[in-house]
Amino acid sequence: MPVALEIVSPDKLLLSRPVDMVVLPAAEGDMGVLPGHAPMIVLLRGGTISLYENGSVTDRLYVAGGFVEVTTERCTVLATEVLPVGEVSRAVGEKRLADAEAAYASADKNDVVTLDMVMDRIQSARAMIEAAGAA
Repeated sequence: MPVALEIVSPDKLLLSRPVDMVVLPAAEGDMGVLPGHAPMIVLLRGGTISLYENGSVTDRLYVAGGFVEVTTERCTVLATEVLPVGEVSRAVGEKRLADAEAAYASADKNDVVTLDMVMDRIQSARAMIEAAGAA
C-alpha cells in the first residue's frame, strides 16, 4: 500500500502520485514518510525531497520551504517553491545567498522575527546550491 503524495505550490498542483516512501527536509531534520505514518503537520526547511519506489530514489526535488501534512494514507507538501533537482541553478542559489547574507548584515540584530526570516532565506539558498551540485 503506497503513500498518496501531493506536492502543491501557491500556483498549482505540481505532483500527485503514489510512492513507497518520501523523505522530506523537515525543520527538525530529514523525515521519512511511509504508509501508516502518524498524522502530523511539519514545517519544511529548504532542501531536497526524495521520492522512493521499489527501494530506490526515482525523483529528487528542491524545495525552498513550506509545510507538510501527513496522514496515515497521504502526504501533502505545501511548498513555497519546488524544482526538479536537474533544473536547480547554482548561480541563482549563489545570488540568493549573497542577497540573504546582505540582508542579515543590515538587519537590526534585536529584531528576532526578521533575523529568523533572513536565516531561513540563507539556509534555503545554501540548500539550493547543494541541490545544484548534486544534479
